[in-house]
Amino acid sequence: METQKGYCLDPGLAGEGKRRIEWADGQMKVLKGIREEWALRKDKPLAGLRVGACLHVTTETANLMRTLVAGGATVALAASNPLSTQDDVAAALNEVYGVPTYAVRGEDSETYYRCIAQVLDTRPHIVLDDGADLVNMLHEERRELIPDIIGGAEETTTGVNRLKAMAEAGQLAFPVIAVNDADTKHLFDNRYGTGQSTIDGILRATNYLIAGTVFVVAGYGWCGRGIASRARGMGADVIVTEVDPVRALEALMDGYRVMPMSEAAKLGDIFVTATGGLHAIGGTHFHLMKDGAILANAGHFNVEIDISALEMVAQGPTDVRENVQEYVMPDGRKIRLLAEGRLVNLSAAEGHPAAVMDMSFANQALVVEWLYSRPDLKPGVYKVPEHIDRAVASRKLAAMGVSIDSLSDEQLEYIKGFSRGT
Repeated sequence: METQKGYCLDPGLAGEGKRRIEWADGQMKVLKGIREEWALRKDKPLAGLRVGACLHVTTETANLMRTLVAGGATVALAASNPLSTQDDVAAALNEVYGVPTYAVRGEDSETYYRCIAQVLDTRPHIVLDDGADLVNMLHEERRELIPDIIGGAEETTTGVNRLKAMAEAGQLAFPVIAVNDADTKHLFDNRYGTGQSTIDGILRATNYLIAGTVFVVAGYGWCGRGIASRARGMGADVIVTEVDPVRALEALMDGYRVMPMSEAAKLGDIFVTATGGLHAIGGTHFHLMKDGAILANAGHFNVEIDISALEMVAQGPTDVRENVQEYVMPDGRKIRLLAEGRLVNLSAAEGHPAAVMDMSFANQALVVEWLYSRPDLKPGVYKVPEHIDRAVASRKLAAMGVSIDSLSDEQLEYIKGFSRGT
């Protein structure tokens, strides 16, 4: 197959991208360990494999691509969000590491989907997705490629939900591993990664003081938990809105105020959506908000805030700071939208810290290896094999210099048995 050339903003940025990729690599010891092990193997575990990826083009993703290449795979990458691409990283992947990467920060919708199509032009055997846009294009526009597909892996809650809906409708044509659902992914990446990086994005965009604000979090999944925890840690009065009674109850017992968005809208200074759904903030809510209210989204797609409804009732937008757009309501109140309603942590900041993405991408790498050895797996959405999840956790503890206890034979016998009582 003819070698493809990637598409990036400026190849001259490659040097800076390489430096930042190597900096992140220093904090990704689990993934680095896998890469070094694969590089030393004569029988490369991914030899002959073509991988097509639609992921955020960040320093952490670059190190995943390097790892797959070390395992013997041929890799191509496109961005999974128009505003999440780090242009210097895309340049380094193309120019230094030889990974065709099709991504430019701020690309329009047409370019975004064309770049995904270029990844599919490499005829991948395994696809890595972040939001399921690549998988969706495969099924709707490039079905001739499906016979070559061994399987895929999905990184996000939103993407897993889309794939489960496809599977339930009988439309998913190959197996996909829900990497998002691995314990070593969602308990850490979603909670600690999203929590920290979302606050980072808000601060970089606004330079606001979080302490003393009323901070509204829509959704109390693992991302919402992390955001609420970090906001409270910085001195905010946190309100949680939810549609799930169990999660709402959990938020209440975690010490947060819980109420409908129609009530929270009147009180909030800063709003963050993390629901994975549609229009968590919309229509009537804008009319209730304080002057100067800040709106940000931490969900994968820019649909959680109903931007169209805001534009129908308000003048604007006006760019008042980088990544801050201001809308003026008929009565003069100003509402400020961050990062065009896209992922604020990746659009206005650098995304998750490398140390937490280490586990997520270690799962991705090991899942690719596992899938490659199982070409006959039936279509459907699968959990990450438990042995991979636990191996990642064990490797991470070792990398952090932490050791733990192990059960004795007697303790194992007791746990597995039933004869011993009081």
